[in-house]
Amino acid sequence: MTIQLTNVYLKRDGSPILKDINWNVEKGEHWVLFGLNGAGKTAILNLLNGYHFPSSGVVKVLGKEFGKVDLREHVRRKIGLVSSSLQEKLYKTDSAYEIVLSGAFTSIGLYDTPTDEMRQKAVSLLESLGALHYADRNYETLSQGEKQRVLIARALMNDPEILILDEPTNGLDFIAREKLLETIERIANTSKAPTLLYVTHHLEEILPIFKKTLLLKNGEVFAAGDTSEMISEGILSKFFELEVEVIWSYERPLLTKKKVLK
Repeated sequence: MTIQLTNVYLKRDGSPILKDINWNVEKGEHWVLFGLNGAGKTAILNLLNGYHFPSSGVVKVLGKEFGKVDLREHVRRKIGLVSSSLQEKLYKTDSAYEIVLSGAFTSIGLYDTPTDEMRQKAVSLLESLGALHYADRNYETLSQGEKQRVLIARALMNDPEILILDEPTNGLDFIAREKLLETIERIANTSKAPTLLYVTHHLEEILPIFKKTLLLKNGEVFAAGDTSEMISEGILSKFFELEVEVIWSYERPLLTKKKVLK
């Protein structure tokens, strides 16, 4: 089992953020974590990365139970993270190449001397993601789509067993979004692909590779299971407390509010 959350509660300042979370992710599965703003998606990601510890319950990631292992050594180095919060912490004057290299050390900035193998891997990743031609440019000069490709390359430097993509298309126009989604699909289809967790509140971004979906609402698991079942009119109408229609096109869902005939 790649991820096991059992009866997990998380409180902050006495208020519950996550309540009775039970979620299992098996190796090789790719999941969507779907919820509206404030649903608790970020809290779950912080738990998985060991930045928060549960107030009660058990968190196991890659077979390691939190509270019983060195998280930096046994867990964090095996999780690749792409998020806006990480993007804000990076040194904007570092080159795209340096940003990717820093992923080998899971550090902000380069404080160690990379090996030749690391350098070759960074170049290879940039090339495979179509980002090599701007490897020498300062990170702050890149477009949002270019930055996301660099972050994905950085996240892949340690051959992670889990790759978390937290709202990766935020700020992208339609073309940039679709190009990035194509890249994510290619990663998922590689022979040694990590388990992908795709966090979003946009249903139209759910690719066919994501066979499993967890619906999170008000800090609780509303439902979890096969995407084809979760992303259905019946379940989503209850989830949104609004009559909705789901249209599938090219194995991707589109969501619209149902018209009420008067």
